Amino acid sequence: MKASDLFIKALENEGVEYIFGLPGEENLDMLDSIRKSDKINFVLTRHEQGAGFMAATYGRLTGKAGVCMSTLGPGATNMVTPAAYAQLGAMPLVIISGQKPINRSKQGNFQIIDVVEMMKPLTKYTKQITNGDQVSSIIREAFRRAQEERPGAVHIEFPEDVAQEIVESPRIFDVVDAKMPHAETNAIENAAKMIEAAKMPLLLIGAGANRKRASNSLAEFVDTIGIPFFNTQMGKGIIDERHPLYLGTAALSDNDFIHEAIKSADLIINVGHDTIEKPPFFMHPEDERKVIHVNFFPAEIDEVYFPQLNVIGDIATSIQQLTKALKPIAKSWNTDFFMKIKKNVSEHLAKYEADDRFPILPQRTVKIVRDILPDDGIVTLDNGIYKIWFARNYPAYVPNGLLLDNALATMSAGLPSAMMVSELYPDKKVISINGDGGFMMNSQELETAVRLNLNLVVIILNDNAYGMIQWKQEKEELEKYSLDFGNPDFVKYAESFGASGYRPESVEDFKYDLETSLNSDGVHVIDLAVDYSLNHKILNVLLKEYSENIKK
Repeated sequence: MKASDLFIKALENEGVEYIFGLPGEENLDMLDSIRKSDKINFVLTRHEQGAGFMAATYGRLTGKAGVCMSTLGPGATNMVTPAAYAQLGAMPLVIISGQKPINRSKQGNFQIIDVVEMMKPLTKYTKQITNGDQVSSIIREAFRRAQEERPGAVHIEFPEDVAQEIVESPRIFDVVDAKMPHAETNAIENAAKMIEAAKMPLLLIGAGANRKRASNSLAEFVDTIGIPFFNTQMGKGIIDERHPLYLGTAALSDNDFIHEAIKSADLIINVGHDTIEKPPFFMHPEDERKVIHVNFFPAEIDEVYFPQLNVIGDIATSIQQLTKALKPIAKSWNTDFFMKIKKNVSEHLAKYEADDRFPILPQRTVKIVRDILPDDGIVTLDNGIYKIWFARNYPAYVPNGLLLDNALATMSAGLPSAMMVSELYPDKKVISINGDGGFMMNSQELETAVRLNLNLVVIILNDNAYGMIQWKQEKEELEKYSLDFGNPDFVKYAESFGASGYRPESVEDFKYDLETSLNSDGVHVIDLAVDYSLNHKILNVLLKEYSENIKK
């Protein structure tokens, strides 16, 4: 059996459904082997980043490693950002890159760089296959590492001459899943004692708890024990945010609306968060507040995070055990102050939700999207200032109902991520929210979306600038400088790819265009003029006023 055929058989054995990529001459044997597979669908993208982001999102949503492929050299270097995206975001991802023949040279060092060495700091595992007999074992090991907790990126380099080898005794290794161990009994007992002794405990939910079993266990814990909760940006929707004990989302690390509650808590039960995701709060040596770290792995200690107790093991089981331990001794927590904060937060966040000025305010955009999108609809965000508004103002009703990246926080992943969502869940309504800057970085994937016959709405928040950095300039009292740019005609641009384009001129136009797009097949692009002029006032001045009101 040819080594490339064995490679694909091994991928089939791992349950691979898609390979996303942009191949080159060094992996033509691989491409031909994929052609012969009746289980794997190859999705050709217009850039390696698009392939990597789609594969990483597949891993994020399914828990199974997504697979992407590139050629050598520049193709492989274009996979660096998706590798970091998956690694920091805990998304299982397998990257396959080609390489020139390693046993003979036909073009000197043309296009050759040490890709394996380049990938070492960005992945959990990187390996070059040096002979065909290694194919099955390396693939099994790569998938094991990509999918085990904490999930992340792995890389396999498959040289051209090795792909062409004949493997005399091909072997496929069994897929053996390792069961995550349970937390130690004394850790559960100590955690239960700390919670029972607390007067104003809070539950924090982070991205690592975004597993179906963990989500169900956490909902039962909150309903049974009655502790108010908040979440990180990547933890949104793990418990339905319409829950009466939901306080809000920590959109910033400090001095946000929710931090008045955090400062008042004497115990935080931190479930599924680690500091790779932007911290939702800072710990200080002088704090009396205690923190319990509940996760698959121990806390990594640094200056802003040093919990007093680790509860390490399967998160769902740990929460179930805590619920069982606390149920007989559960007390009525004094939540009056937290509920006051919740009410004040809601009132402040709602201040501009009905403002119909145009260009539109981001808060108004969030309200319209939430009102129009079905409960189980999915929004993906690129990276920009609007991410803060969606994290704060958009109530997520289901896990993965709002997909964003707050680990690498890269621009340009929003569109490919939404494409993967639409491909996986064709019956769900999907909206991709992008800034004009981030959208243009991978806008060529509109052609891929149209070619795949996806049903997708893309909203471009158009302010002709890098708005997040402008807000930072203003916050730091720096002169506005070098962050403005021009844009193409996004309506004509969308239409040139075979998508539908819209340019609303009022809030009512936007509502109509959004409803029309969501209820129509195909790819729809809405060029939405946005007004960020109140960012500084709302994010800084109103926060100060809010804090003073709470103290009164």
